[in-house]
Amino acid sequence: MKKRNAVLILGIVSIIILITVQVIILRGVYQGKSEMFNLRYRLYSQDALTAISRRFSTDGFDTARMMINNYSEKASREIAAMTDTAKLSAKRKDVIFFVNKVLNQEQDLSQFLSDYFERRRIDKNFNHKIVVNYFELINNDHRIPIFISEEYATRLPGRRDTVQRGGPQGGFRPLRHVSEILVKSDRSETNYYRLDFDYFIDFRDKQKVVMRETAASLFLSTLSIIVVVILFLITYKNLMEEKRLSNLKTDFINNMTHELKTPLSTITVAGKTLLLPQIRGNDGKIVETARMISKQSVHLNQLINMILEISMWERTQFQIDKKKVKIEDFLRDIVESFRSGGGNGATITQNYNFTNPEIELDAVYITTLINNLLSNAVKYCDKEPVISIEGFSQDNNIHIRVADNGIGIGKNDQKHVFDKFYRASTGNIHKYKGLGLGLYYVKKIAEAHGGDVTVSSKPGKGSIFTVTIPY
Repeated sequence: MKKRNAVLILGIVSIIILITVQVIILRGVYQGKSEMFNLRYRLYSQDALTAISRRFSTDGFDTARMMINNYSEKASREIAAMTDTAKLSAKRKDVIFFVNKVLNQEQDLSQFLSDYFERRRIDKNFNHKIVVNYFELINNDHRIPIFISEEYATRLPGRRDTVQRGGPQGGFRPLRHVSEILVKSDRSETNYYRLDFDYFIDFRDKQKVVMRETAASLFLSTLSIIVVVILFLITYKNLMEEKRLSNLKTDFINNMTHELKTPLSTITVAGKTLLLPQIRGNDGKIVETARMISKQSVHLNQLINMILEISMWERTQFQIDKKKVKIEDFLRDIVESFRSGGGNGATITQNYNFTNPEIELDAVYITTLINNLLSNAVKYCDKEPVISIEGFSQDNNIHIRVADNGIGIGKNDQKHVFDKFYRASTGNIHKYKGLGLGLYYVKKIAEAHGGDVTVSSKPGKGSIFTVTIPY
């Protein structure tokens, strides 16, 4: 048990490690594809800016700059004349709001870029974002600061595209580098204002594009994980099956030893009894002891023959000799023979309804099959055995149903009762004699006739075995 748990835990931990490594690799691949996407469109954007400048002699913000310049001329005079702090603060908010609004509404760069991307047959669907970093008014060489972001104030030269955070009033705000691409950083200065802003584009379908490019890696990683999990489950299942077979082998050896020792011990004791002087002069005791030896010898011979027959089945094709029999009479004869031989006072009821009274089967093997089911019904019963045998025809098959009032079979054991050497593990296994071969024998005989056998049972409620054989 400890070994099995250790293998299971080790396998699960290994799979978790594999999944973690694959996730890390996929994350790296995704980030790499995302960065390549950004780089590709950054280069396209720079080419577009160059083409726009050569063709139209503009960067797309000429109109916006002119409107900001006219507004700044008037606003600078108003602010220079203000002395009230509250009014001054409100005016500054109005100014930066106006600047942001004009930059976003009056710029032509977004349209230029969209047209350029369309001509290059690449994705043209993007959103733009303008981030104001710094703005001040100028009044007669007197500079009036209106807005400056904290990050812009501390930004290092040459690292403009790596700034991550911004400020209030629609000004500088966080750059989500996963989806936003810096296209243009602009500094403008006239007689009335000084402005610094960044222009970004954000592609709506970027994640879909990157995921599509990462799909092959995702598929291979997922496939490798699934294969490893399947191989682990198969290996673990084989290990459990090997353990189960090993336990069955051990149980079989123990049961066989127990079963063989009983007749051998009886024969040994009977042999010693015949040597006693007081027995040799008593003919009745000699006959009784001889019968006991004969009975146990037959039982021992049956056990050995059963083991030899099953060993033969494993090596060669199972052969049966079919002959036509009247099935109802045949079954009644088997039951009567069982009653007189080993029924042990069992109450047996019979009910047959066969549409075709004759069927081809191997009488010897079918007799053994029925006797095994009847013997089990008596053997595995802790009260007066009551057995019901029902036979009927359905779908060109005959069905023989043997029901008992025995100890029953648990749900887990039902899956294995027809396995070779298997015995249900409930209670003392030696309380009920057997080698775990009877139901295996029943299954083999039914299959040799082209049929099958099934079981329905509940612990303490008895069992129902149904044998199906085609006409």
